[in-house]
Amino acid sequence: MSGTTTAGPGAPGIVCAFAVTRTPPDAAALAAARGHEEGGPLRLVRAGGLCLVVQDVPAALFDQEALTERLNRPGDLERCARAHHRGVEAAAGRGPVVPLPMATLYRGDPTAARAVTDRREALEALLDRLRDRTEWAVKVHAAEAPPEPAAEAGAQAGAGAGAGGRAYLSRVSARRRDRQGAHDRALAEAEAVDAELRRYAVAATRHRPQSERLTGHRAPQLLNVAYLVEDARRAAFTGALARIAAARRPAVRIDASGPWIPYSFARWDEDPRSGPEAPAAPDREEVRS
Repeated sequence: MSGTTTAGPGAPGIVCAFAVTRTPPDAAALAAARGHEEGGPLRLVRAGGLCLVVQDVPAALFDQEALTERLNRPGDLERCARAHHRGVEAAAGRGPVVPLPMATLYRGDPTAARAVTDRREALEALLDRLRDRTEWAVKVHAAEAPPEPAAEAGAQAGAGAGAGGRAYLSRVSARRRDRQGAHDRALAEAEAVDAELRRYAVAATRHRPQSERLTGHRAPQLLNVAYLVEDARRAAFTGALARIAAARRPAVRIDASGPWIPYSFARWDEDPRSGPEAPAAPDREEVRS
């Protein structure tokens, strides 16, 4: 087991790893790919029959303390995430890959290679599972509700006993029941969408719904699901998506995207045979020595 190139200048000992593959990417394509702007060229570390796509990065920016500080800044976090995705895409040029968590760092090639060989059986099983399969993301939101009639609420907020107060409280109670009923209908439609799409997928995993601050929608996100789909079944899956989009589902709005590299199904620190409902991979791992 050894690295294929010598660490570049300005990269004192820290190696950032992007993905594991059996099929080394084209050398010219790898050379043309960009990882982290501060690091050297992408290169391969060979570990038995597997390859790890890595980049030498400077310790001043990528040791534990510096990296923690950088990842707490939204702009730096986004740049790191984009760089990581570029590295994973470069690794996936000729076959399936196991993407690693963002900011998976090692102190030198031997440590990186040992991490791969120590998990070789699980990685081989994952590569078999992910071959000729891609990930599709589907997010289901409740239909956006009309704003609360604030003027009426303000006018009646101080209403006390009597017919006016009872009428106001009755209207408030009715609106609350209507909102709960609309939410229940939306959730039932979202579950029906998920059940239909699972018929065309090898596996599916639910991620935590995103907040309204992240989605930019007032209505809540009900489901955030990733589906692992056989390439041979892609037309069937996208056909199901088209039918769902064409059907009248007034209680929900559906957003779908893909195909993607199957990040959600590539937990290399777990047995891939343990089931599809494993939690999402952590954002990063500490520097390992």
